[in-house]
Amino acid sequence: MSQTRHVPVMLQRCLDLLAPALEVTSPQQPVVVDCTLGLGGHSEALLAAFPSARLIALDRDKEALRLSGERLAPYGDRATLVHAVYDELLEVLARLGVPKVQGILFDLGVSSMQLDEADRGFAYAQDAPLDMRMDQTTGISAAEVLNTYPPGELVRILRAYGEEKQAKRIVSAIVREREKEPFSNSARLVELIRDSLPQAAKRTGGNPAKRTFQALRIEVNGELSVLERAIPAAVEALAVGGRIAVLSYHSLEDRLVKQVFAAGAANTAPPGLPVVPERYQPRLKLLTRGAELPTEEEVAENRRAAPARLRGAQRIREEER
Repeated sequence: MSQTRHVPVMLQRCLDLLAPALEVTSPQQPVVVDCTLGLGGHSEALLAAFPSARLIALDRDKEALRLSGERLAPYGDRATLVHAVYDELLEVLARLGVPKVQGILFDLGVSSMQLDEADRGFAYAQDAPLDMRMDQTTGISAAEVLNTYPPGELVRILRAYGEEKQAKRIVSAIVREREKEPFSNSARLVELIRDSLPQAAKRTGGNPAKRTFQALRIEVNGELSVLERAIPAAVEALAVGGRIAVLSYHSLEDRLVKQVFAAGAANTAPPGLPVVPERYQPRLKLLTRGAELPTEEEVAENRRAAPARLRGAQRIREEER
């Protein structure tokens, strides 16, 4: 698989957001964590842009770690690659003896490699086994979810994670069909979704299977529950002055990031205090006004950038113990 096709999303903007924390001239080497290594596009750019920085990069996908390891090999021991899910960030840092870091980057969603490799079952455009696990050594596959979950649970997943308005209609078709023969491949599911939707629903928003595939992927990989733990952990790992940038690709992810950042940037003092004690002061300063979007030029160059939403924040004070 060619790595040249992989274009990191909003790359320059991410570098610009993190730069003030990583261009430090102190004797201490700044540490930046790429929580979603993927094919290593963002990581390589971080190492190149900040020559004094050390990179720690996490990914749950062993194939991604192998390919990125080759790509980042020229940077030698400045790059440490770890097989881990990003909610394990604090454990990984403790194991490496790194108490605090200066920069953190999340590029959420599916990596280009996972979408481009047909046999992983992430893409609805080509027939493949319904797997969708980012780490193929653990957990249940999308086929198992489809074949074993109760109908009510499937409806909840499609509505919550895929924002699919036709969830009931799709699930009743899935339940009917799985009794005849369990699901194993993506093409059958795509066809079934297409057949079960009313004409009007098929005419809007691209491939009609897109929302169902997104919902299954989020469920299989526990993406939202992992993210719920990971973003607060990342804020905790930041040194004062450290910066975090998060790229989200759907509203559920973006909402979670927004809530954690907003809570960190809020003054938590009871109303009416003449002077606000330190412990109630905000821990974070927001670096983006709302979520920033990719430019039209970037979307033209890389269609996968289209749904991206970028938020950044800076750690401005220590936690009160």
